[in-house]
Amino acid sequence: MRVITGKARGVQLKTPEGMLTRPTADRVKEALFSIINFDIPGADVLDLFGGTGQLGIEALSRGAKRGVFVDAREEACQLIRENLRRTKLSQEGTVVRGDYMDYLNRCKEKFSIIFLDPPYAEEYLENAIKRITEIDILQTDGIIVAERPVGKELPWEFDGFLRSKDYKYGKTLLTIYRKL
Repeated sequence: MRVITGKARGVQLKTPEGMLTRPTADRVKEALFSIINFDIPGADVLDLFGGTGQLGIEALSRGAKRGVFVDAREEACQLIRENLRRTKLSQEGTVVRGDYMDYLNRCKEKFSIIFLDPPYAEEYLENAIKRITEIDILQTDGIIVAERPVGKELPWEFDGFLRSKDYKYGKTLLTIYRKL
């Protein structure tokens, strides 16, 4: 797993042992960043289910202003910090250990891009999207990027949001919600 492009291009990211974290495949990551490429420069990014931090780090490498990485597991937070150090992006990144819903419920910051790539088997994705659309943490014209397995459905409509088509890459689907 590596940073694809930008100021940290080619840096290998440390990956976790075991199956608790499922990093986004490079092919899916490349496609995702092609879709949102023009939204990245100067963006404030939230990587809500941080894992390895690779999505937020890729955005920082491509010109995002800052990134906040949230994960409930201390091992994941340590891994994100290590990957920020490897890429020399520590100054632009903040790592928060905590439950995603607790973070959303107390968040007072605004973001222009929110990455959601939670464990597939849980309902974290649906709950996170619903909560984000209820609170005011996404800037106008900001985007939510949701990654999920084929077969897992997401709602089409949320007040004040426009949903993109699904982008399919093997067994993975990407969906973009844009705040109007």
